[in-house]
Amino acid sequence: MRLTIAAMLLTVCASVGRAADVDPPVDPTAVVKGDAAFALDLYAKLRTEDGNLFFAPHSISAALAMTRGGARGDTAAEMDRGLHFTLPQERLHAAFAALGRQINGDPADKKRGYQLSTANALWGQKGYGFSPDFLQLVRDNYGGGFRELDFAGATEEARQTVNAWVEQQTNDKIKELLQKGDLTGNTKLVLTNAIYFKGDWASRFKKDRTLDAPFHVAADKSVNVPLMNQEGSFRFFYGDNMEALELPYAGDELSMVLLLPHKIDGLADLEKALTPQNLDGWLGKLRKVDEVEVSIPRFKMTSRFELKDTLRDMGMPTAFSEASDFSGFTGGPNGLHIAHVIHKAYVDVNEEGAEAAAATAVVSDDSAPPQFRADHPFLFLIRNRRSGAILFLGRMTDPTK
Repeated sequence: MRLTIAAMLLTVCASVGRAADVDPPVDPTAVVKGDAAFALDLYAKLRTEDGNLFFAPHSISAALAMTRGGARGDTAAEMDRGLHFTLPQERLHAAFAALGRQINGDPADKKRGYQLSTANALWGQKGYGFSPDFLQLVRDNYGGGFRELDFAGATEEARQTVNAWVEQQTNDKIKELLQKGDLTGNTKLVLTNAIYFKGDWASRFKKDRTLDAPFHVAADKSVNVPLMNQEGSFRFFYGDNMEALELPYAGDELSMVLLLPHKIDGLADLEKALTPQNLDGWLGKLRKVDEVEVSIPRFKMTSRFELKDTLRDMGMPTAFSEASDFSGFTGGPNGLHIAHVIHKAYVDVNEEGAEAAAATAVVSDDSAPPQFRADHPFLFLIRNRRSGAILFLGRMTDPTK
């Protein structure tokens, strides 16, 4: 079984447009391209901390896109630049709606071979007076229902209500997204996005082939971890400093792409090279190889981030200040600003399926098959193959953590 789950929370506090047309659907290509650029920008900020890293960039982008629907003036312009939103407002949200339909697909389609769903919800202060146009925009384009809570008079009860919704949407994998203190009596609006993914590999790893082996967390340090093994036909690329492998999930609509530096201590250099242009180039060079020997670690991890300061540094400081303009939330001046952007993600990688993995490819000679062995730190991403959307992105530096 492989699980990947993430949840996103954005809260708007008080300081102490029209609904988008979704028919006909808009081509989401511009949103996919912008999301990828934002994902790699955000990764570049988050990677400065040591250790494992995992997040769902599409979840973050979708929650902030909903918020962008209420932004005006300089606040909106900064968010567009920081999030790489290139479409005009009236098309942006319809494009997110089109991408959401592609990603979610038809849950009744039994040929998919996986479970994938995204969900959005708005939680507003009871009686605050949110704009019907803004609420309609979110309903039409993000499927986000509006629910009233009493943040001012029952803060803890409101926190538990939002957390319970997130747990339900992520099959109980994301718990306590909101911690005590994240909400206050000044909270006026909470926007949440949750994404849940569980899928089997198109080619499963056999459990009797999983063996303990060294994983080199550094050039002079290793830990023993379970490495899963199989041989098969996969899309593979061997470059000058790194190699890449694509492992499809059942149904072939989603896949994991593994990016591994040749050197044990080569992760930092690979991270520096992780640009939209380079990633597109690596993905474009993947070619089917009839026999690849694959070894990847079995692991689980959970990551939680408060992204407010990070997003400020990425070029949208006004949204988090008292100078922000979110008049679109209410149809007039309101003194609202973003107080928190909280994101939490969970991944479980095992023989049946996985949300994360990586490997080291060693090409011995023309007669031996490529060997993709995950025995030192690597990058990974899970994407929708049809749209190219990056759903999850991370790195594994120590499977025992």
